[in-house]
Amino acid sequence: MQKPHLQIIIGSTRPGRAGAAVGSWFHDIAAKHDACTLEILDLATIDLPLLNEPHHPRLGRYVHDHTKRWSEIISAGDAFVFVVPEYNRGYNAATKNALDYLFREWQRKPVGFVGYGAVAAGSRSIQGLIPVVAALGMIPVTRSVNIPLINRMVTDGEFVSNPRLDESAAEMLDELSSWAADLTATRRGADR
Repeated sequence: MQKPHLQIIIGSTRPGRAGAAVGSWFHDIAAKHDACTLEILDLATIDLPLLNEPHHPRLGRYVHDHTKRWSEIISAGDAFVFVVPEYNRGYNAATKNALDYLFREWQRKPVGFVGYGAVAAGSRSIQGLIPVVAALGMIPVTRSVNIPLINRMVTDGEFVSNPRLDESAAEMLDELSSWAADLTATRRGADR
């Protein structure tokens, strides 16, 4: 059986962000875990404008090329990990915008989160996103990775992890990959 395809989505688009460094670290952990094929999606380079589709996403009647491309990209994923900052005690706008563009493409797929911030370690961002992804029909896993004091953990553009965070990432990947395998098999069976 083919491995599920995990898309790691870097949510921050802010210049000087830590998200790219954190996403690269998580990608390396996921590659060692070896349960899924991997792809990094960076919202800074995908560059979706503020939601501008005239029809509700549940209809799938996209008129803009950027939405059609985004739909195609996300349709290829079997599971997702959002690498998200915490801004002002909540999630960032680019992540929410990327989620809101689509509907069916997200459904019946598991999602995990790597959050980062100051003392709250991105936890408020993650907690805010859980009802959003649930409303889209995604299955949020119970484990997350929470990185506190992010400014102390990025040196020269590289994220410097520790054993606790590496273990947390591996535990989340165990849960996510199990859900991904089950749900991918179910979706592929339903498509026959």
